[in-house]
Amino acid sequence: MSTSFKPVAEQLAYLKKGVSEIIPEPELKASLEKSLQTGKPLRVYLGVDPTAPDLHLGHTVVLRKLKHFQDLGHTAVFLIGDFSAMIGDPTGVSETRPPLTREQVDANAKTYLQQVFKILDPAKTEVRCNSEWLSKLSAVDIIHLCGRYRLARMLEREDFRSRLQNNQPISVHELLYPLLTALDAVELKSDVELGATEQKFNLLVHREIQREYGLPGQAILTMPILVGLDGQRKMSKSLGNYIGITEPPADMFGKIMSIPDDLMWSYYELITDRSPEQIAGLKQEVSSGSLHPMDAKMRLGEEIVSCFHGPEAARKAAENFQRVFRDRQSPSEVPALKIPIGAPKKLTALLVELNLAPSKSEAERLIKQGGVEINESRVDDPRTDIDLSKPTDLLLRAGKKKFLRLIVE
Repeated sequence: MSTSFKPVAEQLAYLKKGVSEIIPEPELKASLEKSLQTGKPLRVYLGVDPTAPDLHLGHTVVLRKLKHFQDLGHTAVFLIGDFSAMIGDPTGVSETRPPLTREQVDANAKTYLQQVFKILDPAKTEVRCNSEWLSKLSAVDIIHLCGRYRLARMLEREDFRSRLQNNQPISVHELLYPLLTALDAVELKSDVELGATEQKFNLLVHREIQREYGLPGQAILTMPILVGLDGQRKMSKSLGNYIGITEPPADMFGKIMSIPDDLMWSYYELITDRSPEQIAGLKQEVSSGSLHPMDAKMRLGEEIVSCFHGPEAARKAAENFQRVFRDRQSPSEVPALKIPIGAPKKLTALLVELNLAPSKSEAERLIKQGGVEINESRVDDPRTDIDLSKPTDLLLRAGKKKFLRLIVE
């Protein structure tokens, strides 16, 4: 018996954290037991279509689960769907999605690995592109593949069914997407495939097609969708409620601090390495009043920022947030702008000119609400004139996040 793997019960407990569904769990357990007996790691893969150049925290939920398998000694396969991205995954869309061009796909794929390796160990990750095999298929190969699945089953899919009922178009190439990506599972001979809950239909097709090609049929782990900053809808760039993993540490930290308190627990569960017991302990501290929710959220912010930018950057981001938002002091680093000596100017006009407010009316509203400070003193009168006729150094604050050091010389 191999000693390179942990006991199966221990592996399962680690892998179950944050998981929405294991299909079927007894098969995953049996695969882990066989792996333990033979010393052969499981092949676990995640396929991602490079449809946009940057990843956000929502993408990392399932990436972290791949990391968990990697942590346990199993083979992590990161599949770039460079071919399938040109078809367009119909999952969750209400109309036909335009396929990407080869150039768009290649440009997006370039940035993916650099971002992915902030989570996965590059030395232990097998990276593949599905164009390796899908681009070589002949028309006969595709027809034979289509013959292995029933149209009625395909139309059971919620996306397709609702579009049919609403008389919305479905292109034939969309029906091909789950079949062609099933060949990824066949080619990779995967034991486990990971995906988001909304991809469950595709993953089940992959498992079925594997069996059609004489393979055992992989286990499936689905992960929940991460809720975005608004606390209601899934994290998405198109909805503007996302945290990009390449964002500067201060921006990332600030966005994490903006999420509703109740939402931080799912963030702890899905995008940190804390155990369920540790998370439960934190929740108990908050509910008992011994830990302030903002302090719990600051710990979350530091852990997430540290993952992508390192512990020192995370510490500085937390300190800066503490200064600006809790101690109401100016940040340690404030952008500076030099302007020549000139005539006095109304504060409302100056705020607009310096891009600290979008309009004079918005600047006036901000001032009346107490959201404007000059040299850390609040200004309440929108009619205030700012003397720019002599050399001076002004620290301006507009709202919670906008600071500017104005140097008149």
